[in-house]
Amino acid sequence: MTWTDITENWTTALAHLEARFPLLSREALEQPPQDLTGLTQHIAVTHDLTDLEASEELADWLFFQSLARQGQDVSLH
Repeated sequence: MTWTDITENWTTALAHLEARFPLLSREALEQPPQDLTGLTQHIAVTHDLTDLEASEELADWLFFQSLARQGQDVSLH
């Protein structure tokens, strides 16, 4: 899953992000951040993580979202 995928489907992505990162500020994320770094920093601040920890957590989330998307693609065929 790419940053473009996330921003093009921001409402859905934000709902999934909130499930994984429940302390996110919906007001601050009304619009997607400019880049993945901005989202990483927001996660770090709201969840009391270092930037590295937040980056790793977000990378894991992206990986699992990609797997879920691939699973949906396979089941449709």
